[in-house]
Amino acid sequence: MFQKKKNYLEWTFDDRTLRLIPWGRGIRVRETKENFISEDWALTEKVSVTPNFEVNYENGIGSIQNGKIKATVTDYGKITFYNVQGKILLEEYWRVRRRKVKQLDGQTFVDVNMLNNFVSALKLEGRELCPRTHGDYELTVRFEANDDEKIFGMGQYQQKQLNLKYCKLELAHRNSQASVPFAVSSNGYGMLWNNPAIGSVTFAKNITEWKAIDTKEVDYWICAGDTPKELLEEYTEVTGRAPIMPEYGLGLWQSKLRYRTQDEVIDIARDYKRRGVPLSVVVIDYFHWPCQGDFKFDKNYWPNPQKMVDELGKMGVKVMVSIWPNIDKQSENYQEMLEKGLLIRADKGPRLSMLFQGNTTFFDATNQEAREFVWEKVKENYYKNGISIFWLDEAEPEYSPYDYDLYRLKKGRNMQVGNLYPKMYAKGFYDGMTKEGQKNVVNLIRSAWAGSQKYGALVWTGDIDSSFRSFRYQYQCGLNMGMAGIPWWTTDIGGFHGGKIDDDKFRECVIRWFEFGAFCPVLRMHGDREPHTSPMGTTGGGKVETGAGNEIWSFGEKAYEIMAHYVAIREQMKPYIRRLMEEAHETGHPVMRPLFFDFPEDKKTWSISDQHMFGSDVLVAPIMECGMRERELYLPATATWIAANTHEIYEGGQTVKVDAPLDYTPVFFVAGSDVVADLSICYTKN
Repeated sequence: MFQKKKNYLEWTFDDRTLRLIPWGRGIRVRETKENFISEDWALTEKVSVTPNFEVNYENGIGSIQNGKIKATVTDYGKITFYNVQGKILLEEYWRVRRRKVKQLDGQTFVDVNMLNNFVSALKLEGRELCPRTHGDYELTVRFEANDDEKIFGMGQYQQKQLNLKYCKLELAHRNSQASVPFAVSSNGYGMLWNNPAIGSVTFAKNITEWKAIDTKEVDYWICAGDTPKELLEEYTEVTGRAPIMPEYGLGLWQSKLRYRTQDEVIDIARDYKRRGVPLSVVVIDYFHWPCQGDFKFDKNYWPNPQKMVDELGKMGVKVMVSIWPNIDKQSENYQEMLEKGLLIRADKGPRLSMLFQGNTTFFDATNQEAREFVWEKVKENYYKNGISIFWLDEAEPEYSPYDYDLYRLKKGRNMQVGNLYPKMYAKGFYDGMTKEGQKNVVNLIRSAWAGSQKYGALVWTGDIDSSFRSFRYQYQCGLNMGMAGIPWWTTDIGGFHGGKIDDDKFRECVIRWFEFGAFCPVLRMHGDREPHTSPMGTTGGGKVETGAGNEIWSFGEKAYEIMAHYVAIREQMKPYIRRLMEEAHETGHPVMRPLFFDFPEDKKTWSISDQHMFGSDVLVAPIMECGMRERELYLPATATWIAANTHEIYEGGQTVKVDAPLDYTPVFFVAGSDVVADLSICYTKN
C-alpha cells in the first residue's frame, strides 16, 4: 500500500519498503526489507530538486515527477519510468499474477487471481532481495528490454564493443577493468547503479538484469534528458565533476617500466630538452622504494629527491611518482598499521592479498584513518620534496586471486562495498593535497568507481598487451569511460606487456597509438618494453629489472620524426584542450566522446565505434590495423568539415575514403571553429 508522503513516494508490502526520492534532476529508487542504511554512495553532491517536482496518488497508482523524468508505481509495486512526453523509458520486468487490492464490506484484501494484462506463472518480480546464508541479501533488479536500444558508459571492459547492448558485464574491478556503473541509453535516460557490491549486469535482448551478490538494499538513480550531453550534466551534478586539469596535464607525459635512478630521470629530461621536444611530466615507476609500504625513496638510488625535482623544474618538467597500496610484512610501517587496524582483513587464512616481490596486503582505503596515515607518509617523503602528482597503481586493488568474498574492509564485507576501493584511494590523496592548499589536483589511477572524477582521477587502462587488437579494445574503453562521467582517461601508448622496440610491426603499432594519443585527454608514454635489462642490485629498489627504452626516439628515426610531429600538434592544440578541460569541469562533458554525443540527431552516429570527437570541433579516425594506409569514415550531418592534411572542404552526412599514410591519422575540423586556426599550420597542405 502507499504511505501518503509529500517529499517522496513510498510503497510498502509485508516486510518491504520502497521509496522513490527526488534527487537533483532525477529519481533515486531505494527498497529494503529492514531499515534503510545511511549511505549515499556515489550520490555525494546535494543539489536542489527541480521546481516541477510533485507526488500524486490516484486510482491505486502512485506517481512522482522530477525534472524530465516521471515514475509510476502500481499497487503491487511495479515501477515504470516515462519522459515528459509520456514515452516509456524503462519498465520493470514483472511475471507474476497481480495482487489486486479490493474493498469488501469495509475489509481490505488481496486477490491474487486478478491478472495484469497477461497470465504468467513464472513468479518473477522486478525487484528481489533473497536472503543469503553467509551475508545479507542477493539482489536482482529486472527491466523489460527496449527494442533497438543502444547503451554506453559503464566504465572500461576489455572487449571490442562500444555499444553494450547484448553484453554481460561484471560489476567488479580487475587489472585493466573498471566498473563505473552509469549507463547512457539511446532511449533517453541515464541510470546509475548506486551500489558498490560485487555483481553483474546483463543488457540482453529479452531482459535487462542487474545483480548484487551480497547487499542490504536496492539503490539506483535514474534521469531523463533530450540529449546525451544533458544526461551527463544531470549525472555529474549529483556525483561530482572533475577539477580543472593543470597546465602540465596538457602536454607529453614520459614514462616506462622503470627508471631506476634519479640520474636516469634527469638524463631523459635533458635529452628531450636537447632535441627541442617539449616534455611536461616525467614518471618514476614502482620499486623506487626500499620495501613496499615504506612510501619513500630508496636512498641508494635516489639520494637527493629535492635536487632532482628542482633541476627538472628548471626545465619545465613535473615529477610524478608511483604509489602502491601494498604493504609488505617487512615494511617499516606494517606492524603499526596492523595494530591500528589500517589493513584489509581476510575472513579466513593469513592476511595476504598479493604475492609480488614479497608477502603483501593492502591498506584499507575505505578507512579514513588509513587514508590519512598513508597520506602523512607520502607528504613527508614526497610532497615536501616538491612532488605533487601521484600514480595510484594497484587501485582495484589487485587481489591475487580475485576472491572477492575473502576480504573485509572497514566499510563492510568486500562483497558488499569492494567497488568503492579505488574511489576512496583517490579521495585520500585528493583530501590530503587540497588540505595542503593545492588546487586542480590530478592523480593517475588504475581503476575508478562512480564519482571518482571529483577526486582528480585520471584513469588508465592497466596492464594491457601490445597489439593492434588491444589498441581497438582500449579505444572503446576510453569512449565508454567518458560516457560514464569520467572525462580524464589515458592508455599506455603501444600497450604495456611486450613490444620489442626493434620489431617493425610493433613500431607501426606504437606510431599509430601515439597519433591517436595526441587526441586523447592525456598524451602519455608508458610500457614494459623488450628486451629487459638485469637488476642493478639485490636489495630495495635495485632488485627489480627494467625494460628497454620507451622514449619517442627508442623506436627508430622514422617513428621519432612522426611522434615529435604529433607532440608539436599537441602543443599547438593546448588552447583548445584547455577549453575542453574547462568544459569537463563545468558540465561533466567528456573530452573524448563518441560521435553521437555532439550529433545525436544524426542517427548514423549512434552506430559508429571507430571514430571519436575530441571536443566538439575535432573528429578523429584512428588507424587500428597493421598495414592500413587508407580508410573510410563518416562525417556527421549538420556540420561542414575541413580535412586537416589537405584543407579540403566536405559537407556532412556522407562517408568518404581518405588516405592514411603511416605519418597521418585522419583528422577533420568543424568549419568555422577556432581550432582550425590553432591546428591547420601543423599539417602540410598537399
